[in-house]
Amino acid sequence: MSIEFSKQLTARETSIPGVVLFDLPVHGDNRGWFKENWQREKMLALALPDFKPVQNNVSFNEKAGTTRGIHAEPWDKFISVANGKIFGAWVDLRHGPTFGNVFTATLDASQAIFIPRGVGNAFQTLEDNTAYTYLVNDHWSADAQGQYTFLNLADETAAIPWPIPLANAELSDKDKVHPRLSQVVPMPPRMTLVLGANGQLGKALREAYKDDLSVEFAGRAEFDLDSREAFASRNWKNYDTVINAAAYTAVDAAESADGRRAAWQTNVAGVARLARLAVEHDLTLVHVSSDYVFDGTRDVHFEDEEFSPLGVYGQTKAAGDAVVSVVPKHYIVRASWVIGDGNNFVRTMAKLAAAGVKPAVVDDQTGRLTFAVDIAESIRHLLDSRAEYGTYNLSSDGATQSWADIAADVFELAGASRNDVSSVSTADYFHGREAAPRPLKSTLDLNKITTAGFIPPQAQQRLTAALTTSP
Repeated sequence: MSIEFSKQLTARETSIPGVVLFDLPVHGDNRGWFKENWQREKMLALALPDFKPVQNNVSFNEKAGTTRGIHAEPWDKFISVANGKIFGAWVDLRHGPTFGNVFTATLDASQAIFIPRGVGNAFQTLEDNTAYTYLVNDHWSADAQGQYTFLNLADETAAIPWPIPLANAELSDKDKVHPRLSQVVPMPPRMTLVLGANGQLGKALREAYKDDLSVEFAGRAEFDLDSREAFASRNWKNYDTVINAAAYTAVDAAESADGRRAAWQTNVAGVARLARLAVEHDLTLVHVSSDYVFDGTRDVHFEDEEFSPLGVYGQTKAAGDAVVSVVPKHYIVRASWVIGDGNNFVRTMAKLAAAGVKPAVVDDQTGRLTFAVDIAESIRHLLDSRAEYGTYNLSSDGATQSWADIAADVFELAGASRNDVSSVSTADYFHGREAAPRPLKSTLDLNKITTAGFIPPQAQQRLTAALTTSP
């Protein structure tokens, strides 16, 4: 066998998205040769996904012309040749616009190829005594085999140019009877699970993903973060993302003994279980944070500001953020003053305006509204664009306002007078009442998420739309 020695390690994209062909450095002398078949650090630097292989398999083929495949399996594979030479053929059998795309290449020991889940894999040996080896990131099981997708080696649509005609090749009886492409049911993508799907953000996420059948929604009845049993209720190998829209959000009630326990149970203990799950199953975890993780003493808050929560709710959100931050694949979307489908400040002010009520509204807390629809759309953008993992601030764009300013805007848009809204300090508003401390300055810097390609709408645009659609 002739092998080209001392190549540079390089990666080449192919006609199938996610399939990457590698040239491997092979070093040889009179004794034989040596190669680093899998070198995680160097290959990650070439943008190979960190697919975390758990099993190494070797297929030995005694005769040239042995042909195996086309099998699409529910895991990723890193394939190379240990001895001999193969003609490899790969067909995209995933659901989507590239279904049916074909890529072929001849591989010897100086090459390797990464094949993502759902791409059909086949090879034909071109030399006797060929050993074909592959790393996979899941353990084989009889149950997993039931999730394979197959394509006939002789499919006319794929039209694979086998060097040795299939009539002269060595095939298994099973491979001879696999379906043609027109009969293949594409392998569905791994699922995304949305938790807290019946809350304000959950409803917005339902709308954002209403046409995506790979997204599953679970309210508290279907998946309770406080329940250990819920975490054992699913086969997590079938998921790749969890969006956590569930949280304990009763800011004032969290200051009570019962509320404190409930807030810590949901916002910290439940989130910790999610984080452990994400690490164990290599999931992307999306988590929603709050401006309450800060004490509100700075005019503008950046993503890397140190936590300084004032009350129990903020403390639990900060602790949850810290837990999620250790998950390798995570997005934390930090929002302020969330407005969604349900009872909220904007809707309340609109009802007061319609009723002729003249409210006193706090004027020393400042920030910007964040609409649930924008949180949902930003989450989808981060996931779809594969933005850099980490924390992203999000709110509507525009000038910093007080709650009294926003109330006056609502009154004006509702046809009442801005002057119907009077101002009151936070201390006076809550005088004599049990209430959690609140950050006075909640404006979030938006440069990071804007740089990532998501442009938050202007606050006035969203406010007008919210009042137009409110019942």
